[in-house]
Amino acid sequence: MNILVTGGSGFIGSALVKYLVQETEHNVMNLDKNTYAGDEISNFSINNCPNYTFKKIDICDKNAVSKAINSFKPDRIIHLAAESHVDNSISSPAKFIESNIIGTYTLLIEALSYYENLSIPKKESFKFHHVSTDEVYGDLNFEDEPFTEDSRYDPSSPYSASKASSDHLVRSWYRTYGLPIVVSNCSNNYGPFQFPEKLIPLTIHNAVNGKHIPIYGNGQQVRDWIYVQDHIEALYVVALRGEIGETYNIGGNCEKSNLELVRLICSKLDKLLPINSRKFKKHESLIRFVEDRKGHDKRYAINTNRIVKNLKWQPRFSFDDGIEQTIEWYLDNSSWCEIMVAKKNAKN
Repeated sequence: MNILVTGGSGFIGSALVKYLVQETEHNVMNLDKNTYAGDEISNFSINNCPNYTFKKIDICDKNAVSKAINSFKPDRIIHLAAESHVDNSISSPAKFIESNIIGTYTLLIEALSYYENLSIPKKESFKFHHVSTDEVYGDLNFEDEPFTEDSRYDPSSPYSASKASSDHLVRSWYRTYGLPIVVSNCSNNYGPFQFPEKLIPLTIHNAVNGKHIPIYGNGQQVRDWIYVQDHIEALYVVALRGEIGETYNIGGNCEKSNLELVRLICSKLDKLLPINSRKFKKHESLIRFVEDRKGHDKRYAINTNRIVKNLKWQPRFSFDDGIEQTIEWYLDNSSWCEIMVAKKNAKN
């Protein structure tokens, strides 16, 4: 099977393409424009694999996307390419409109053109898998039941609004044009190769370097966390066996407040790093509460009953195991963080 992945150099995308290349026999093409948060350095372990191809392409580039799709002839398209950091969407929303909405529109146009020219057997095996976020549902009160696939959309930030828009576009291409699609919405991911602007890698990076660890507001905002390996295995299951036109929520069933999470990481770092290597007694002393994010969502929680029941998937990693592996990876790969941060600064 030929699987085309957009955004395969980013955090989740790179985990997915490495899994597909190393653990399956599929041919994989990665389309990515390599923004600051995504770089082929994350895929160095597979760059020379015969079943892996990388194309530096912006998905808003209609001609380049068309050429890539028609030359590779995918049986599956898994669409992850997106701008994804909420803070950046608040300060620079235009990038999110361009990438997440216009980029998805361009990809849909070219995917449909390709699909309509396939033979009947090939049409029957083709699928367009759109990867989205639980943030499209808005937020929950602390006593509310978790989001289901039927929860109404109520996005809070330019990021989540742009992802909600792309979800609607994908579903409309199925309803109007008959493009065979499936959608997945996932909770917060963590793991290796996540750019150190997101909460978990930022906390580790700052703590190790003796820098202040910023927490928005009072830190009581709650998120559901899933280890990235669990997410990409779920994506593979959805891409293979997901029902056409269906939506699947993917989550880790692990709700933690931001403050609880940061304190837990600090506690683990206290045990992993010798006290004589730092000028303070505990990493928790580096925590600083800062002005809250605009429109900050209170809580995300996600009901995974549909994917568990219908596709027989469930997360394999406990949070304790996942976060320990993540911390150890960042401790062993501090140079990766420095390189990525330097690349971002150079692009800015």
